[in-house]
Amino acid sequence: MDKHHTARDSHQAYIWFRTAAEQGNAYAQFNLGLMYKKGEGVAQDDARAFVWLRLAALQGLAFAQNHLGALYYHGRGVAQSDADAVLWFRRAAAQGDASAQQNLGQMYRKGRGVLQSDELALAWFYRASEQGVASAQSMLGVAYAQGLGAKKNDALALAWFRKAALQGDAQAQLNLGLVYKRGQGVAQSDAQALAWFRQAAAQGLALAQRQLGVAYAEGLGVAPDQLRAYAWLQRAAEQDDADAQFNLGLMLARGQGVDRDEARAVAWYRRAALQGHCMAQYNLGGMYAGGRGIARDLRQALDWYARAAAQGASNAQFNLGVMYANGQGVERDDVCAVRWYRTAAEQGDASAQNNLGVMYANGHGVPQDHGLAVQWYARAAGQGHALAQYNLGGMYNSGRGVEKDVLCGYMWLALAAEGGDGGAARAREAAAARLEPAQLQEARQRMRQWHQMRSPPLLPPD
Repeated sequence: MDKHHTARDSHQAYIWFRTAAEQGNAYAQFNLGLMYKKGEGVAQDDARAFVWLRLAALQGLAFAQNHLGALYYHGRGVAQSDADAVLWFRRAAAQGDASAQQNLGQMYRKGRGVLQSDELALAWFYRASEQGVASAQSMLGVAYAQGLGAKKNDALALAWFRKAALQGDAQAQLNLGLVYKRGQGVAQSDAQALAWFRQAAAQGLALAQRQLGVAYAEGLGVAPDQLRAYAWLQRAAEQDDADAQFNLGLMLARGQGVDRDEARAVAWYRRAALQGHCMAQYNLGGMYAGGRGIARDLRQALDWYARAAAQGASNAQFNLGVMYANGQGVERDDVCAVRWYRTAAEQGDASAQNNLGVMYANGHGVPQDHGLAVQWYARAAGQGHALAQYNLGGMYNSGRGVEKDVLCGYMWLALAAEGGDGGAARAREAAAARLEPAQLQEARQRMRQWHQMRSPPLLPPD
């Protein structure tokens, strides 16, 4: 189409609407307001858009009332006001304007300009949905899926997601894919999930692009294809999806489906980490600590581990403990080391539990306490941590912090040797040499019982 011709037509429309608007025609006032709002046929001007849309709204034109509410909501051409936005959305919604009904529902859902109410939000979403507004149908599906404003109902969530998805609503297509992926109210189907993710991804929805990338990477509903996985994850990552950025970093660091490139991995980890992605922060710390893809910098490693640790990542907390204990990137501080070991240990991190036991055994950063050392070694040993098993065996053999028990001592040393601890095999043989045959048999029986307690129960064969 000839751009000059289009511009001439738009200007002529502006002149016509301006003439009619000045004579009080509400529809002309509305259209003139839209032209100013969009910058069509006239320079974009939110203030003038507000003036003309307000005049049309005062004459009761529902379309104008909804647009006026949006201007108040966004603070365009007028001071931002949630209360005024609600007032105009409500006037338009009462006249049956479906977009205004959805907007009013969102105000209730967010508690902006009104008292928050999931029930009233659902009621307005329902009215808009009944008029066929796909985005409202998608929101209604979310309400039923999460039990917001009504009892959780997977079947109704599925029905509304499907209605919206079939109209091409990308968010609903994503949600429908997630429903199939999780098997919520429908038979689980990776193939169906993939089909809906693909439709939403094609519309540019970053979350769907990431889900599609993960499906290709893991072979969910489709044959594994690492190149396609990388391509879809990259599309999502370029839209600043932090999980996609993290996954790209993993693929590049491992050479998974693409050439290994640790420098690019660092770049993607950093982008995700700066958005607060916990595991990206941890991995970025690891790249700095190991000098992988970037110059080794223990201070930077400490900083990124600290960010991940503050979000509760036990592996980062453990690494911080190690760095403080060894004075890596920071002045040695056993008290800080103990604090981070304890934080990770209380979350069940076996390595931290073992190291905390070492700190108590040696009186580093805490008063020496063999009893507490045994307790922490035992927690880690029970998780199969070989070094903790070795340490616990030594405590039983020497009677430090626990009543001396050479059978338990042998058992833990033997388990540590099975787990691959280098020094445990020699210690086990030395311990065995001190036992009578009957004692050795009993100790090995305890080992079998320990393994049986850790093994998951198996169903009998058919």
